[in-house]
This record gives sequence, C-alpha cells and structure tokens, in this order.
Amino acid sequence: MSQTVLTMLKDGQHYMKTWPMRKELYSFFPECRVVAATKFAVKTMPPAAMVTCLLLIQNLGTDYIPQTIAMALFFLSLPIQGLLWLGHRSEQYLPPQLNSWYQDVHSKMRSHGCHLAAVKTKPKYKELAQLLKTAFNDLDNALTKHWFN
Repeated sequence: MSQTVLTMLKDGQHYMKTWPMRKELYSFFPECRVVAATKFAVKTMPPAAMVTCLLLIQNLGTDYIPQTIAMALFFLSLPIQGLLWLGHRSEQYLPPQLNSWYQDVHSKMRSHGCHLAAVKTKPKYKELAQLLKTAFNDLDNALTKHWFN
C-alpha cells in the first residue's frame, strides 16, 4: 500500500497524538522514544535552523549561503523524519506475537465493560495505539500494570 508523503505526515501527527506516553510502554515499543524526540524536534529545530543561518552568515559571510541553506534544511528535516517514521509505522500490521496480545487485551477490556470498536483480525499499530490509550484512560491502574509485568 503506497502512501503519499503528505498522507504519511498527517498519519504521523495523528499517531503521535494517539500513542499513550506511559513509562510502562518505553521498554516494549520504540514509539515512545520517537514521539518524545519528534515533539522535541518540532519545538527546537526551527529556532536552531534560524540561529545556524544567522551565525553562519554573520561569521562566514554570503560566500557560504549554499552550506548555510543545507544546514538549515537538515535541521528542519529532523521533525519531518520523525513524523514520516510514525506515519509509516502506524500503517504496519502487528507481528503475530503482538497480534495475539492485542486480541487478549481487547477481550479483557470488553469483559470489563469498555466500549471498543470491533476487534480486527489483522490490526495495525494505529489500532494498538487506540486500544492502549483507551486502556490507560478508562481502566484501573492495577489492571493495566498487570499487563506490563
């Protein structure tokens, strides 16, 4: 399934907002680290690009404009790379072990009375993110801690 770059960026933003940033998930999923790094990059890289441009032009002059532009584009590309990774990851199907865990968590949440969408036979990471977000928001901490120990 081919996606456009803009679709992947949009999916990455949605996935970044959906993914629950919980300490229990850091050791199991790289999403926590990528989301944290991408949020940091979105805040800091545009000012870093501006400062880099200003300092290089001030200290080296206009002879180094191509290098200055290249460095600014590098800084500006870092948050885009994180969003692209997240957008691509959100559309990937879960591996078999994670799929069975997803099915198990979904059935346990249903038995505890959570209102969830119908279980998918081949869920993607975006469905897992939504399930985990619902689990951490709606269920008791004791129950969710049991799933990650």
